[in-house]
Order: sequence, then structure tokens, then C-alpha cells
Amino acid sequence: MTTAPDDPAAELPGAPPVVDLATWQAARDELLVREKAHTRQGDALAAARRRLPMVEVDGTVEVVGPEGPVPFLDLFQGRRELVVYQHMWYDGAPHQGQCEGCTDAVWHMKDAVYLNARGVSFAVLTTGSWEEVAAYTAFMGYTQPWYSVRGLDAPIGGGMGHLACFLRDGERAFLTYSTIGRGIEPANGSFGLLDLTPYGRGEAWEDRPEGRPAIGSVREGYPGEGGQACWYWRTDADGTASWGEASRPTPQWTRPGVTPEKTLGRSGDCS
Repeated sequence: MTTAPDDPAAELPGAPPVVDLATWQAARDELLVREKAHTRQGDALAAARRRLPMVEVDGTVEVVGPEGPVPFLDLFQGRRELVVYQHMWYDGAPHQGQCEGCTDAVWHMKDAVYLNARGVSFAVLTTGSWEEVAAYTAFMGYTQPWYSVRGLDAPIGGGMGHLACFLRDGERAFLTYSTIGRGIEPANGSFGLLDLTPYGRGEAWEDRPEGRPAIGSVREGYPGEGGQACWYWRTDADGTASWGEASRPTPQWTRPGVTPEKTLGRSGDCS
């Protein structure tokens, strides 16, 4: 039901200057030096993560999945390492009212075949009751394992919105890393691709060339000026970015039989 948010025939405000190929290549080569330095710095940060200490967690604590309560250790599926996304949840909200930011991250992580090939399992944890979670995952078409951690303490339960990594040593489990906010961006390949484009993510905080606007615009129900962070995470039935009551997290419009609804159905903060 979604459509392209911009008219491709419209004038491109602030578009990059047009040059010959040799001039473009010289500018590209200059930027490549900085990109390689950025890659090496990223490698150094990853090396530092591998040297973090770890903290033991209770691997026998039970989480609830499609087969009922199971020990947290089962989420490793016999593998040595586990990555989890901790999905925020609005109790009692319908599908269109669930967290758009977490939807964005988990939608990009629908297949863990490459993680599995490296000996790493993946699961989604959330504080929602299992009955609500089961209905939601069926609607979204998710095939990755989800579990309710309702009532459990951090780092397995507690505050959501994190990516976390765990290591198993026999019957013992350890938290090795956790991140939140923009730290979860590696889960979203679309961010990286948008950062390669001349108009970027279209968000107000981005550093853009003079005359090149953020491409978001003010929409009914959106809390602020156009171009603010993640303005495209929710759309209406026509694919127009909107945070109004008739909007949904963007990928939900791809689900079979989905219809516009008049309310998000949220009665409190997500947890």
C-alpha cells in the first residue's frame, strides 16, 4: 500500500554540482582516504569490545516462548554465542501501536543464517505478555525466535531497546556487551545505505551542504519540524511519512490484509 514519498520528476533542491568524471574521481579518491581511516578505527573499536570483561547471568532463568517457559540457555540453540534484540512493548496496544523504532531494527534482522553459520544464535526478547507477542509476530510474519521476559530483571529483562551479546560456557551464561540508542544502528542496513546517498537520511541533525534541505516535511500528527530524527519510521496508507493516529510502523503496510486504523491504541509508555 506504500508509495514513493517524493515525486522523482520534481526539481532536486541543493543537488550536488555536475562535474566531469576525472574531477569526480579525484574527489572520490580523497574521500576514500578518510573512509579507510574510519574503517580502521571501527576495527579498533571492535577489538576493544572483544577485550571487555563479562558478567555472569542466571542461565536457568525462564523466558516464555511458543513452547512455554524455557531456560535462557536454550536461546543459544547449542551454539557458543547469542545476540538478542530487546524489543520495547506497549501493553495492550494493537499491532499498529507497537514501537516503531524497535520494528525498524527487528525488521532488518529477519534472517540470522549468516550469524548461525558463524556459531551465533539470535533471538528477540520483549516485556510483552506471550499472548500479545505471539499474535504480533504472526501478524508481522517473523520467523526468528521471540520470547517474553516479562517480570525479569536486567540484563535479560528490565529496560528494552538494547542489542546485547552473550557467551555460553557449558551451563553458564555471560553478558559481554550491550548498547542502546544509535548503538543499535548496525542492525539496520538501510541506515548505512542511506548514508551513502546525496540526500542521506533526510534528518535535521545531519550535516548537509549549503542549500540541501532535509527531505522530511511537516506531517499531520508528527511531533515537530520535518526532517527530524526517524520521521519516516511511520507512514499512512499512502506511504506518506506521518505520526498521526492513522499511521503504522512503515513495514506493517506490507502485511497481508492490513487496513488503516483510526488509533494507535496506546495507553501508556512502552517498556
